[in-house]
Amino acid sequence: MKKPFLMLVFSLFAIGLVTAQSEATEVKIKTSAVCGMCKKTIEKYLAYEKGVQSSNLDVKSKVVTVTYNPNKTNVAKIKNAINKSGYDADETTANTKAYDQLEDCCKKTAAPHMDQ
Repeated sequence: MKKPFLMLVFSLFAIGLVTAQSEATEVKIKTSAVCGMCKKTIEKYLAYEKGVQSSNLDVKSKVVTVTYNPNKTNVAKIKNAINKSGYDADETTANTKAYDQLEDCCKKTAAPHMDQ
């Protein structure tokens, strides 16, 4: 009697793990990033956001692709993390204090890096 019950519990646990792992969601967000240093900064901030599983910023297109667990975070929180790092995220603007602390090459007006 114990063995079938334990097998059932284990099976349900395994199914739960598979279901939880398959709930990852991906979002693409346009940023104001202009260089490789921007990429490092944004990806670092996103790494500390609870629920974010991975992020990859394509500097040329200025689009960050974020894979996250929607049970732990959402797009608004992800955009907020990008804003706190000093960068715009789609329609939301960068935190002014964080933006002012960025290196000159990372600012929107940094023309030499705009097309990288």
